[in-house]
Amino acid sequence: MDSHQQLDPSTTDNTVINTNTTTTTSNYSTNITSSSSSTASPSAISSPSTLSRYENQKRRDWNTFGQYLRNHRPPLSLSRCSGAHVLEFLRYLDQFGKTKVHTQLCPFFGHPNPPAPCPCPLRQAWGSLDALIGRLRAAFEENGGKPEANPFGARAVRLYLREVRDSQSKARGISYEKKKRKRPPHPQAILQPPNQSHDQ
Repeated sequence: MDSHQQLDPSTTDNTVINTNTTTTTSNYSTNITSSSSSTASPSAISSPSTLSRYENQKRRDWNTFGQYLRNHRPPLSLSRCSGAHVLEFLRYLDQFGKTKVHTQLCPFFGHPNPPAPCPCPLRQAWGSLDALIGRLRAAFEENGGKPEANPFGARAVRLYLREVRDSQSKARGISYEKKKRKRPPHPQAILQPPNQSHDQ
């Protein structure tokens, strides 16, 4: 028996956790919705449109992670959550991923545009995981957590994200390096040599 109950956060690569608002009480997304309503401030409930898209997504991610901890076997409290539990959560989310990551035995390994389908697994894209961790790291501190005890900023989590980035970059033939912006050249005063008379 798995250590977690089956969750279905309806994950996509662009928005890692996109909760549903169905009325089925057994549906995990409904649990997230009710949890969100119980923890949000009255002003946020009455006028959700006042929150930015980022804030709404951050709140959904935070509630989803909290639900994950409660469904953990044995249940975990946030105060006892470590970087190892965060990694466990990220690996769990891979089953909802939509990004094809080729294995080294696949003929399309390193091919950015495969010409045919292959049986390689679907995973969460590195960019989605990186953005998710950023939101959860901020939410942890906004909910009273101390920065030095933030499990989402643990070294193990940073190393894992770097490993995912590098492996997916090689497998998909895509560079994740940030492009450096070209800075406009600073105007420099051109020193003119003093005028010299050619007459002798």
